[in-house]
Amino acid sequence: MVDRRRKQIVAAATELFSEQGFYRTKIKEIAKLAGVSPGLVYLYVREKEDVLLLVLLQVLDGYALEIPKAIEGITDPLERLMRAVDAYCRVVDRHRSATVLAYRSTKSLSPERRLLIQEREIETNSIISDALKACISKKLIRPVNVDVLTYQLVLIAHGWALKSWFYKSRLTLDEYINHNVDNVLSGILTEAGRRRRNAESKEE
Repeated sequence: MVDRRRKQIVAAATELFSEQGFYRTKIKEIAKLAGVSPGLVYLYVREKEDVLLLVLLQVLDGYALEIPKAIEGITDPLERLMRAVDAYCRVVDRHRSATVLAYRSTKSLSPERRLLIQEREIETNSIISDALKACISKKLIRPVNVDVLTYQLVLIAHGWALKSWFYKSRLTLDEYINHNVDNVLSGILTEAGRRRRNAESKEE
C-alpha cells in the first residue's frame, strides 16, 4: 500500500510539474490528481521539493534497474555497450515526461539534493563508461575520451524524450536507437571492432 501510494503521488506530480511547472504546482493539486488527501501526501514528504526529488529518483532507479538487467550474462564488451545504450533509450521512452522534467527542474532542488541526483546519475552512467573502457582494452574501439563519449551516449538516450515531438513523427524507437548507435560506432570502431559488429549483426 505504501509503495502504491508513493507511485500515485509521483505519477501525479510528474504530470503536474510537466504541465504547469514546479513552482506553480501546489501539494493539494498533486493530492487531488493522485486521489489522496493532502495530509496523506505529507506522510511521505515534508515539502514540495521532496516530491520533485522522488520523481527524479524514480527515473534514476529505472536506469539503475533496467540497464544492468539488459546486459546481465553478456561478456562481449561491444555487445554490452550496445545493449546498455539500447536499455537506456527504452527506460527514457517509458519516462519521457520525467526525463524532460529532470532537465527543467533539477535546478529547483537544494544543493544537497542536486548533489544526490548527480551522484546517482554518475553511478548509473558508469555502466556505459565501463563498457567503453572494456572495448578500448580489447581494441574494439580506438582510444577516446571515455567521459565525453559516455555523456554523448547518455544524451542520445535523453534526446528521445527531449525532442520526442520531432522524432516520434519520423522514427520508431528501434530506428532511432539503431541510427544513433551506427553513427557513433562508425567513428570509433577499429577494424577488429567492425568485424565483431558485422558478425553480431549477422547473428541478429
